[in-house]
Amino acid sequence: MNHDLLLESIAKHIHLTEDERTLFLSYIQTKKVRKKQYLLLEGEVNRFAMFVTSGCLRSYNLDENGFQYIQQFAPEGWWMGDMYSLITQEPGHLYIDALFDSELLLISKTNLERLYKEIPKFNYYFRILAEKSLVSYQTRAMENLRLTAKERYEKFCLRYPSLVDCLSQKQVAAYIGVTPEFLSKMLHAEPELKS
Repeated sequence: MNHDLLLESIAKHIHLTEDERTLFLSYIQTKKVRKKQYLLLEGEVNRFAMFVTSGCLRSYNLDENGFQYIQQFAPEGWWMGDMYSLITQEPGHLYIDALFDSELLLISKTNLERLYKEIPKFNYYFRILAEKSLVSYQTRAMENLRLTAKERYEKFCLRYPSLVDCLSQKQVAAYIGVTPEFLSKMLHAEPELKS
């Protein structure tokens, strides 16, 4: 499996020597998953951070009626994990599965801790990712409280341009917090939203 996309992501923030790159890659595992295959169930401990090299993952919660609330999509080039569970090593609250056949690069919590000690600059790289994630979650929480469904859909299109045309309306609706029927009516009422 190709590691170039991950190395490019890292190179945006830190420079690795050849020896550091080799050591880092020795901690990485590869995994291929099929569409609809689960990587994490609610109540399980998240032991790996996952980087998507192809395909797409999603993380979500279910309410008591089985309605999905999608927290995040992770298309190619994105990281995914239940951060609460990964950091605390306590049972998590999210489901994570593949929306399409996907290829992933994984790093275990144990190897991540080793990496921080052996190549300290990775502390900086993963801190940057954590900060961006925190900002994203806070922004999304505020958007869900303050924006209309139409505005949340527009934000979805800006955040995930590569997914606009390949996700089902059911997936998009679960992300913006409306029913698929409402989303369909909204999109048909305002055709310019589709483009």
